[in-house]
Amino acid sequence: MTRITIAKGDGIGPEIMDATLDIIKAAGANLEYDEIEVGEKVYLSGNTSGIANESWDIIRRNKIFLKAPITTPQGGGYKSLNVTTRKFLGLYSNVRPCMSLHPFVETKHPNMDIVIVRENEEDLYAGIEHQQTDEVVQCLKIISRPGCEKIIRYAFEYAKVYGRKKVTCFTKDNIMKQSDGLFHQIFDEIAAEYPEIENEHWIIDIGAAKMSDTPEVFDVIVTLNLYGDVLSDIAAQIAGSVGLAGSANIGEECAMFEAIHGSAPRRAGQNLANPSGLLEGAVMMLNHIGQTEIAEKVQNAWLKTIEDGIHTYDIYKEGISKEKVGTKEFAQAVISNLGKKPSLLKEVSYAKEGALNLPKYIKKPAAKKELVGVDIFVHWNGTNPNELADKIQKLNNDNVKLSMITNRGIKVWPDGFSETFCTDHWRCRFKPSTNGVLEKKEILRLLNDAMIENIDTIKTENLYNFNEKPAYSLGQGQ
Repeated sequence: MTRITIAKGDGIGPEIMDATLDIIKAAGANLEYDEIEVGEKVYLSGNTSGIANESWDIIRRNKIFLKAPITTPQGGGYKSLNVTTRKFLGLYSNVRPCMSLHPFVETKHPNMDIVIVRENEEDLYAGIEHQQTDEVVQCLKIISRPGCEKIIRYAFEYAKVYGRKKVTCFTKDNIMKQSDGLFHQIFDEIAAEYPEIENEHWIIDIGAAKMSDTPEVFDVIVTLNLYGDVLSDIAAQIAGSVGLAGSANIGEECAMFEAIHGSAPRRAGQNLANPSGLLEGAVMMLNHIGQTEIAEKVQNAWLKTIEDGIHTYDIYKEGISKEKVGTKEFAQAVISNLGKKPSLLKEVSYAKEGALNLPKYIKKPAAKKELVGVDIFVHWNGTNPNELADKIQKLNNDNVKLSMITNRGIKVWPDGFSETFCTDHWRCRFKPSTNGVLEKKEILRLLNDAMIENIDTIKTENLYNFNEKPAYSLGQGQ
């Protein structure tokens, strides 16, 4: 018997959760439930996280969390509970299978069968944002070696256990050479450990275009958080419907399973919603906890129901569907098909291993790290970079000198173009004058002298070499 935590959520959540639980219970799932309240009611009670502390205790005790969609109120500083849950519980891997159900669910891609494995904890979803000037805000893109290693290894282990043939990496490392470049580098390192699995890398823009046009050429896709969020919704939609897709969020200790769609409050309480997305999440949960035979029984019954043409309104189509049914009736149709298998759609037979057992991350030896410069960001309302350079060069001394000014990443001094549009946010790069190594006390001196000169400094970024290689970007145009 496995004890899990459930949350019925908001909007259509309670209806699809009840339908899902009815199906997996009828299939013989060996489960006990602790129900918690999350979402809109909790938010509006004054809790900006959307979840009470005692609910966290229940989730952490049971380790397995099946969650229906929730509504996050607009405005008011409310934080996304999904993002918070993934981070608090270390749910680093988001797994979203997207398979077409042709010809029973309309799609332009009848041979589509891909799994998107998305990094779940960092990237731009770290949520670290600041307004720095009147005209400029920043959002920090955080990419770590442990984060990359864990998600990429998970993708290859998933492919190995589930008999997948290829893992494709999507990044934008032609532009973000440090952050996305690290992800690509680690992908190549880990891919070498799995010679039996084909591997490839695509730049995200053309890769996304190819996936949208010819998804059958992909198998498992592994990518960073933001790209994976966008890609997985696109993949689910072109496979047939976002409403059919489930999602697993896997960590070293805990796991959360859900539908990828939202709470659809306009459809709430009308017995219209399709429970398939949450049911698919529950199937992934059953696999994860080792109840593989039950997962197979549920999935095959669901496929048989789809094949029988018993469809909810969102996928119902004249000439293909045979009967339009509500949430409860769809669940009963799946239950009546338990023990049956589809005739035309491919029946499933899952791996028996249950949860993937991945090694713990081991820290690498520390690199040789040298401070070789500093970027000082300045709020200045002028428009002529040469005027700013004259002002900033007053900070030069025998040890450190201004080497470059950029605006929104493009070099505007020296030798900038008058056509370049500039905001009030300027990056002023200082490099050592002599031996190439900068002492930190020089950064303090620069900031102090800037204050004396009435220069509004808003942040600094140290420039390092790691193992004698520059670990910072050049200005665009350098």
